[in-house]
Amino acid sequence: MMFTELPFMRRFAAAADAGFKGVEFLFPYEHDPADIRAALDSAGLTQALFNISAGRFNAGERGFAAIPDAQPLFRRHLAQALDYATIIKPDHIHIMSGITHDPEARETLIENLRLATAQAPRQSFVIEPINSRDMPGYFLNNVDQAAAIIAAVDAPNLGLQLDLYHCQITHGDLITRIRTLAPITRHIQIAGVPERHEPDGGEFDMHRLMDVLDATGYAGWAGCEYHPENTTLSGLGWFERYRDSQ
Repeated sequence: MMFTELPFMRRFAAAADAGFKGVEFLFPYEHDPADIRAALDSAGLTQALFNISAGRFNAGERGFAAIPDAQPLFRRHLAQALDYATIIKPDHIHIMSGITHDPEARETLIENLRLATAQAPRQSFVIEPINSRDMPGYFLNNVDQAAAIIAAVDAPNLGLQLDLYHCQITHGDLITRIRTLAPITRHIQIAGVPERHEPDGGEFDMHRLMDVLDATGYAGWAGCEYHPENTTLSGLGWFERYRDSQ
């Protein structure tokens, strides 16, 4: 979402030049993983996270992990993600549950998450609740649901991807949510609410939330999953506080 002024493969160097130490993106599958690895190494960056394939994203598909009829497709996408991970070496892989109201969706998701975590026990996986306004029909849409599923899977390499933008829209009460969910939170994402621009604008105090995260002992990444209001660099004033503390 950031540095979209540049072609994908040039964004790594731009992120490093701006002071970032890690990056994330949605999907690597249109690119050679060796090229991505080379770009990461050249820029001195860590790959924080990427997503398992969502399918035909432009056609409205949003993953398959909770869709009962799509289990063979999920397994193929899992194999693809793990192949890429052997080269790109992401800290986390985000498994997308998909758009479904099937009554078997929850058990399907649990089964597929158990499969993934057992197949790659050294790889960290995360699931993310996404608000129903931005992604209507997405199965995993609130943090309590996600926490219960993580508990049911009961795998040490599965945790929560807590996007504070989605959480604010769905629940509010972010400080309490951050504290309550701290034991299972593996990755954080930030954006301003409601426009999803820079994280220091909108409804919540981003700097206060970062202090709360620090107080919980969270030591992971905070991914900047927002659409810059203008150019990426012109909107990075909020980042000065964190540039030298990573």
